[in-house]
Amino acid sequence: MAYTPSNSRLLKNTFLLYFRMALMMCINLYTSRIVLLTLGVEDYGIFNVVGGVIVMFSFLNESMTASTQRFLSFELGAGNKERLHEVFITSLHIHILISLIVIVLGETVGLWFVLEKMVIPPERMVAAQWCYQLSIFIAVLTVLNYPYQSAIITHERMSSFAYIAILDAVLKLLLVYLLLVFDYDRLILYAILYAAEKFIIRMVYNIYCIRNFEECRYKWLFHKHTFKEMASFAGWSMWGNLAYVCYTEGLNMLLNLFFGPIVNAARGVAVQAQGAIFQVANNFQMAMNPQITKTYASGQLKETHNLIYRSSRLTFCLMLTICLPLIAETPIVLDIWLKEVPEESVTFLRILLVITMIQMFYAPLITAVAATGKIKKYETTVSALMLTIIPIAYVVLRMGGLPQSVFIVYLCIVILAYATILYIVLPMIHLKLADYLINTVKPCGIMFVLSLIIPVAMKMVLPAGLLPSLTIIALTVISTSILSLTIGLDEEMRKLIFGRLKKWTSR
Repeated sequence: MAYTPSNSRLLKNTFLLYFRMALMMCINLYTSRIVLLTLGVEDYGIFNVVGGVIVMFSFLNESMTASTQRFLSFELGAGNKERLHEVFITSLHIHILISLIVIVLGETVGLWFVLEKMVIPPERMVAAQWCYQLSIFIAVLTVLNYPYQSAIITHERMSSFAYIAILDAVLKLLLVYLLLVFDYDRLILYAILYAAEKFIIRMVYNIYCIRNFEECRYKWLFHKHTFKEMASFAGWSMWGNLAYVCYTEGLNMLLNLFFGPIVNAARGVAVQAQGAIFQVANNFQMAMNPQITKTYASGQLKETHNLIYRSSRLTFCLMLTICLPLIAETPIVLDIWLKEVPEESVTFLRILLVITMIQMFYAPLITAVAATGKIKKYETTVSALMLTIIPIAYVVLRMGGLPQSVFIVYLCIVILAYATILYIVLPMIHLKLADYLINTVKPCGIMFVLSLIIPVAMKMVLPAGLLPSLTIIALTVISTSILSLTIGLDEEMRKLIFGRLKKWTSR
């Protein structure tokens, strides 16, 4: 039976995911503010960069996670329950293997890098080693959690994410409270509490999936064909995730080597804020991605194309509404959020927000090409391009470049990557370039140009200060929201949203 996408289910899941996002964003921003004040800029930078060493090994896991989500969504769209169970159990076995590899790499190459190469004050080396070992533990928990998280996304049970987010938020607030109460080395204590919180959330995901999804109930089996198929997909996907780790955590390492942990703290603050904004788009696409894969699996190419258009436009509308006012008034936003704003954070954050808008705009195309299962050409070409960020950034820094220069290099390569993705991906999913440009780039481009009028005009007229900045933010949000409803959304989604709002208002 062919999979039938539902706009109503999509809208419901989106609102549930945005509730989760709003809750987690508020809690994360608040807790990171308290953690920065409690640990201090130097210790915060140490925690950020030491944990980043383990993140560099996560490309092994991220590639397998993409494979798991793709195969689960594909088989669910095709209606093959037996194959669905094979895919989940196989992915669980592979993730266990990956967790062992992460431990081995972390205790050898990673540990050597922390002890021998990183710029860490000698008196904080013991605390840094505590952070590092607990980061390995957290990485293993994260690896083992992904198959269960993928199952929830595949079944579009987004309400469960909202409930687990509430628990996650309560635990994070408790973490901050305990950090303030106990008189102990704050960096070590924070690492211990953070690991404990991750362990509890990992167990909740496990229990929920076992109780609700039949394919998540463990039974030993090994299907060689399924293993090879998923491993092959993950192998090509690994290149993309390796590139991602290199141009994120690799840049963090370069900043540490050239400028020390203070600049790492600035980068950490910018990335923390960027991560909160990223969740906005990611939560919507989390609701949309299974539908893109399922419609492709059932042979509905036209519907797949429509979902790509809708996902791209909606994501851009949401990102522009949030990012544009933040870019315009980054200094005042960081001053309100943090009492102590690390130098360079403002510039870092502005560039990262532009990068995030571009990457999230073309993300639906990546989901679509993953649905085809033919990712070799895409991954090798785009990953090779993205990997050039590190050597180019290194050369720029060696030539005396400022810290923000590495993010400018990052932005330029992302723009080139988007053009490359259009050239490679569109023919693979039988989507004409003209149709894509007319249905996504054209309306979003018009909306972007018009959205600049209010903030630019207000910046020229109003003086500097808290009240003028808040005024600019408010007017920019209102104007971009109106543009989203009139230009950004397609007619069908506009009618659906207004219909739901009218229904809720009447209640």
